[in-house]
Amino acid sequence: MFRKLVRIKQQIPEEECIEILKAEPRGVLSVIGDDGYPYGMPLNHYYCEDDGKIYFHSGKTGHKVDAILRDPKASFCVCDQGVHEDGDWALTFRSVIVFGKIEIVEGYDRIIEISRALSHKFTQDEAYIAHEIERVGKRTLCFALVPEQICGKRVHEK
Repeated sequence: MFRKLVRIKQQIPEEECIEILKAEPRGVLSVIGDDGYPYGMPLNHYYCEDDGKIYFHSGKTGHKVDAILRDPKASFCVCDQGVHEDGDWALTFRSVIVFGKIEIVEGYDRIIEISRALSHKFTQDEAYIAHEIERVGKRTLCFALVPEQICGKRVHEK
């Protein structure tokens, strides 16, 4: 169903893809937007090792939510920061693309658990996290991308 990578020598193993998903704080989620146009938006995310899903948070209304409810198919792309090899101007970086379907997370306790895990990617300040959850928790929607394909590659920009 999904295409194979054309430049197979650049492909990285799925375990390395998952490490990138766990380490990097944000990527671009793309869904099928209004009138069939692609709609991509930068989002922070949390990769859950327990179930292999990628979690996001959002407000409960808007273009993204409407698109997800209309068609759950999505892709999510994450790039690492890359490195410059000694004496080389070109950047070498790794990217991951995940294809799958989105499911809405049910249950306030689970939404809070995911919000807390997402927050820990950015801060360990528990007082701040608790304050933000208290302030916006009831207005938060969480959803998960359930991977059907994970593919990554290493690119040297030369």
